[in-house]
Amino acid sequence: VNLKYSVEEEQRAGTVIANVAKDARDAGFVLDPRQPAAFRVVSNSAPHLVDISPGSGLLVTKQKIDRDLLCRQSPKCVISLEVMSSSMEICVIKLEIKDLNDNAPSFPTDQIELEISETASPGTRVPLESAYDPDSGSFGVQSYEITPNDLFGLETKTRGDGSRFAELVVEKSLDRETQSHYSYVITALDGGDPPNFGTVELSIRVIDSNDNNPLFEEPAYTVSVPENAPPGTPVIRLNASDPDEGTNGQVLYSFHSYVSERARELFQIDPQSGLITVSGAIDYEEGHVYELDVQAKDLGPNSIPAHCKVTISVQDANDNPPLINLLSVNSELVEVSENAPPGYVIALVRVSDRDSGANGRVQCKLLGNVPFRLQEYESFSTILVDGRLDREQRDQYNLTIQARDNGIPSLQATKSFTVKITDENDNHPHFSKPYYQVIVQENNTPGAYLLSVSARDPDLGLNGSVSYQIVPSQVRDMPVFTYVSINPNSGDIYALRSFNHEQTKAFEFKVLAKDGGNPSLQSNATVRVIVLDVNDNTPVITAPPLVNGTAEVYIPRNAGVGYLVTVVKADDYDEGENGRLSYEMVEGDRGFFEIDQVNGEIRTTRAFGENAKTAYELIVVAHDHGKTSLSASALILIYLSPALDAQESIGSVNLSLIFIIALGSIAAILFVTMIFVAVKCKRDNKEIRTYNCRIAEYSYGHQKKSSKKKKISKNDIRLVPRDVEETDKMNVVSCSSLTSSLFYFDYHQQTLPLGCRRSESTFLNVESQNSRNAGSNHIYHHTFTGQSPQQPDLIINGMPLPETENYSFDSNYVNSRAHLIKSSSTFKDLEGNSLKDSGHEESDQTDSEHDVQRGLYCDTAVNDVLNTSVPSMGSQGPEQGPTLSGVEELGVTL
Repeated sequence: VNLKYSVEEEQRAGTVIANVAKDARDAGFVLDPRQPAAFRVVSNSAPHLVDISPGSGLLVTKQKIDRDLLCRQSPKCVISLEVMSSSMEICVIKLEIKDLNDNAPSFPTDQIELEISETASPGTRVPLESAYDPDSGSFGVQSYEITPNDLFGLETKTRGDGSRFAELVVEKSLDRETQSHYSYVITALDGGDPPNFGTVELSIRVIDSNDNNPLFEEPAYTVSVPENAPPGTPVIRLNASDPDEGTNGQVLYSFHSYVSERARELFQIDPQSGLITVSGAIDYEEGHVYELDVQAKDLGPNSIPAHCKVTISVQDANDNPPLINLLSVNSELVEVSENAPPGYVIALVRVSDRDSGANGRVQCKLLGNVPFRLQEYESFSTILVDGRLDREQRDQYNLTIQARDNGIPSLQATKSFTVKITDENDNHPHFSKPYYQVIVQENNTPGAYLLSVSARDPDLGLNGSVSYQIVPSQVRDMPVFTYVSINPNSGDIYALRSFNHEQTKAFEFKVLAKDGGNPSLQSNATVRVIVLDVNDNTPVITAPPLVNGTAEVYIPRNAGVGYLVTVVKADDYDEGENGRLSYEMVEGDRGFFEIDQVNGEIRTTRAFGENAKTAYELIVVAHDHGKTSLSASALILIYLSPALDAQESIGSVNLSLIFIIALGSIAAILFVTMIFVAVKCKRDNKEIRTYNCRIAEYSYGHQKKSSKKKKISKNDIRLVPRDVEETDKMNVVSCSSLTSSLFYFDYHQQTLPLGCRRSESTFLNVESQNSRNAGSNHIYHHTFTGQSPQQPDLIINGMPLPETENYSFDSNYVNSRAHLIKSSSTFKDLEGNSLKDSGHEESDQTDSEHDVQRGLYCDTAVNDVLNTSVPSMGSQGPEQGPTLSGVEELGVTL
């Protein structure tokens, strides 16, 4: 993007010239939206005069600008800036400094003196010294005026460099005798409005005439000279002829007084021959054209000089190597972040060659195998990142730029500079090892040093500074911070408590290492602390049981040699050698007993005679094998008892084995019991049948008497309940396959209960309570009636019963039987034996009354079958009732 601005000179410091950020964005310059004016000035031809504010993107003046000092007489005065955004785009800014007419023309001297022969004809021209105006262009010297304007006039002419000078022109004949001296005022004017001017006094002296004056062959000459011409190289030989003889015809050559000093340094003229030669080092880049005003004057009196102009053009030679200029904050050092992506611009390079044409055309390249590349544009080149940068692998690169022109022979130049890779927080802290282990003895001092962890971060500064901390965790349900602490700077880990091996044999925790970058990076390592056992636990004797450190043991008096007296057992919470125990007898009657050092068994070493004493004492010591051995002792009193059997003791009993045997025995007993109960229940279920009292009554007259009598229990009888709220006609179904309950359903229902086979079903038609209580004499009547064979009142094993049977019961009889059932749950068979239901003996009276109310009709019939006479079926009066055997022969199980 190219932006052009202009500003007038003489503006005060801080003057805002333009909003570069806005104009660049409007021109397509990509800016980071998070950084609206993220400019980086990479090139500024006048950094002391103008700058771009990095925050606002405004182009402002830094001090008062004087164009006349900055660019002098150049027709254009431009300040160049190159800025780069954070998105690595480049914007070229051209700022033109406009000239103000703030200077007036001035002459180098206060007075100009001339001598003119009285014989000078009108039209004779004499060049005058020009005025100087620091302003350029139209504000420079534009014209000259002479005052008064009587005999002489002025003509303004332009040199090759654009400057203007005046020539004095003789307009009328001169007469020395009339007037020999004239004074005029020369005024130089610039192009301002109003114009500025400068004046100088012109003094003209008229002298006597000389017959002939020198005369050049040409009024102007143009020659060229190579810039690398050595001193003494001839440029041109001038020739001015004077026909006079002697000194009047001898001509001397010289430069006019207003020839510049620089031209006088580069060229010289031989006064006698008029040969102009090179006298200094000519540089095309310093000046392309030089104009020399030469005058020729003879040696005669009142000589009138002749003038000519010599224009010398300097020819360019390939004498300047390319010039490489690194546009960076520091021309010798360029910094770039290690996270810079490929294509990131790190510097601008401007290569120039003061030569012209092919001699000034330059090609550049970047030398070496480096992760950078050079990209050329019209007015500059850029150095871009062309690979991955890693400061930890290489923190700087030495780059060399080579520039070569197209001259013959070509010239080249190189420029070397250093690229420093700046650090970014791109590395995590790295522990020297991922797993640390330290071994510490128990009973350590709180605050004791345990170990140090170390993590290294190859980044620099805060990015590489590492701090340590412990990751929160639990050790035996306690925060790890109650066990250890860490120095955040050094990584030293200290114990905060005294460790106990018997409680904590080892524990682990994690240490976090975090750098100081933003955002910070972190890593962790595991630390394992192993607590070594120390012999700090004294053995404790657990067997035989001690009372105040003493145990009493009884053995038979006739115990033989090797008899096991007792077993001494001790516990030591320490481990290893610190917990390995040995037993020994230290005092007492050691002549009669010995102890096994390993298992603590005390045995007799001799038999006891009849005269042996009855009590013996032994002091037994259990000690560990630590470096500093710890021990426990016990006094064992051994008594001889004649009442004990002298059989060999079997030693210690294995309690675990006994416990297992006991559990197994209990489980076996429970299993056998469950099997027995299951078999019993199954057998009882098979024997249960639904008993219907009406069937029993009906079957007596139609079945043969059984020769065998069978005792029945109350469990063999099932009562059919009667609900007072039933409808007038209900069907009672008793099914041997579903003996657990009775089913009531509507008479017209055709479907049997689920799981009940019709061949096993018994149907009983029951009248309502109102019909049974209708008689005035309180006699219950139940009639088995059935008008249609399709709807029988009673079916036994699928066969309908006859319809002619009529049973009548006396109300007094029924009430007496109800009283019997209410008062007792005992039934009697035909023999008069009581039938008890052990499972119902403890039923409360309320339940019995409820059963009687619901099943009175049926219960009366049952008891009648069992104990009393029933009316004879098919007769009007009572007869001897059927026996129990007759009911059994019917096939109905009671």
